[in-house]
Amino acid sequence: MNESVKSEVEKNKADKKPEPFNQPEPAFGWTAYAEQINGRFAMLGFVVLLLIEVFTQQNLLTWLGLR
Repeated sequence: MNESVKSEVEKNKADKKPEPFNQPEPAFGWTAYAEQINGRFAMLGFVVLLLIEVFTQQNLLTWLGLR
């Protein structure tokens, strides 16, 4: 590429601003925010469950005393 084309491409890249990330706002009820938070807690709970099973060498039912 010649220099004028390179400078024009770099100028266009610098002019473009990234679009803001649309995060849902906290609200009461069935909202996108509530679903996002519930999903994150579900993932966290699943990982904790797996860690408990690995460290105790027992499955969930045994660990809870149900088997």
